[in-house]
Amino acid sequence: MNPYKKLPTEAFWRTAVADIPPLQINKLWKPKFKLDKTQAIATAGSCFAQHISKALLSRDYAWLNGEPAPTGLSPESQQMFNYGIFSFRTGNIYTAASLRQWLEWALTDKAVSDEIWTDNDRFFDPFRPAIEPHGFYNREELLASRNVTLGVIRSVLEQSQYFIFTLGLTEAWINVENNSIYPMCPGTVAGQFNAKQHRLVNYTHQQTQRDLRESFRLIKTINPNIKFLLTVSPVPLTATATKKHVLVATTYSKSTLRSVAGEMANARPDTDYFPSYELITSAPFRGMFFEENLRNVTQEGIDFVMNCFFSCLGEPLPAHPQKTRVAPAAIASNTSSPNNCEEVLLDAFRPSKNQL
Repeated sequence: MNPYKKLPTEAFWRTAVADIPPLQINKLWKPKFKLDKTQAIATAGSCFAQHISKALLSRDYAWLNGEPAPTGLSPESQQMFNYGIFSFRTGNIYTAASLRQWLEWALTDKAVSDEIWTDNDRFFDPFRPAIEPHGFYNREELLASRNVTLGVIRSVLEQSQYFIFTLGLTEAWINVENNSIYPMCPGTVAGQFNAKQHRLVNYTHQQTQRDLRESFRLIKTINPNIKFLLTVSPVPLTATATKKHVLVATTYSKSTLRSVAGEMANARPDTDYFPSYELITSAPFRGMFFEENLRNVTQEGIDFVMNCFFSCLGEPLPAHPQKTRVAPAAIASNTSSPNNCEEVLLDAFRPSKNQL
């Protein structure tokens, strides 16, 4: 007799994976907490996180949209101006360090960076440079918009029973003068790059875990009963500035984030982990959920992940493709690729074929 004798079939690779058709692999998640349609849920994170927002709303869960679009704004414009993407209009939050920065600005008396980028007569927020695609009219409008978002972060997290956060990257660019963290390298989406002022950081496991722990601590100061659900984006890096091969850099980034998420979920009774990363990238799926560029996740892949999510919560799988209510921003796009992902714009800087 030994401990393996009494383990269920899901504990063995052959019975849980190898002998099962890939699309029938399910029940990878055993939720720690009850999560139903009556509980307020906030979402934020990297590009893949926007699929969670849409899925929650389409199934009539109480997803909190703290910054709804102005009345009369078309679905296309809602998408363009980042309404209905996350619970607050921060744009993508790729790293735990960026999440911590937003929370320190919104929930403490830490001074918000006064840095603003200009391009001709337009003004861009360095910490959400794509939020207004054509920039703000003036500095005052930019700061007023940012202050609204900071207030919304607080109010949404005060109301939420769950906060779902998707970790996306370990790489980030910082301003060495004040240590502020950008979502994108200056000079890509907006701004100008300055080698003396801007520096690449590739966060370690320890640093990522530190920032995530501090983020959760800050949220608990205004909402002691909130629970956290972590996911890791399965989307590879568009580009890396680490001087490593992008495949190696992607593996480092995702393995670091997956390890942090797992450790946080194992160590904290208020934190859980949902394996969206495994459902897309693991060997049994043979890359079937990636588009031809081997980066964007297909609609079938997104549906597979979200069907697994809701079935693990006890909901029946849909017999037919859903035609239920979707987030306004989702209506504007006929593609499964996230349209509000600043990082994908890095592809524009790749060498042309004749330069290789």
